[in-house]
Amino acid sequence: MRVASIRTILVVDDDELTLAAWRRSIGGERRCVVARTASEALGSLGHARPELALVDMRLGNDSGLELIGELRARSPQLLIALYSAYVSIPIAVAAVHAGAHQVFAKPVTFGEVLRRFGQASAPLPAEVDEPPTLARIEWEHIWRVLDDCDGNVSMAARRLGIYRSSLQRKLRKAAPRA
Repeated sequence: MRVASIRTILVVDDDELTLAAWRRSIGGERRCVVARTASEALGSLGHARPELALVDMRLGNDSGLELIGELRARSPQLLIALYSAYVSIPIAVAAVHAGAHQVFAKPVTFGEVLRRFGQASAPLPAEVDEPPTLARIEWEHIWRVLDDCDGNVSMAARRLGIYRSSLQRKLRKAAPRA
């Protein structure tokens, strides 16, 4: 998808460190508007007039998928991308049905976002088209279950059917490449 020009980007995430990272990477000639909740994001549409919205799937008590639908209804011309550490095929399909143009798995760079929307001339890396490795899928599943258990390692280990010590060992490892 190629668009004329993306000058203002709305980033919606409930994590302040993530918002700070987006501000740094977007900076320069583009304007970054941030929102921590769905209501902040909807409120900023009128005065900020973004061309692109980057929406995290989990926004505290709000759903990024629901927000995408509301953004689409209020601003049909807005380009919308969902990004999350918990991307799966059903989530990507739901995001597209809600009105997202693109879906990104964390970590994602602003350069990658620009390339996908036709704003950068560099080609996409080859690994974008390759399916994730089994190790990557396992790592994402473990972190999703841990998040669902509100960080309780013992409960997550029980749900995963593994020993607590095994889970702790897996959590200490860095994320495998896609």
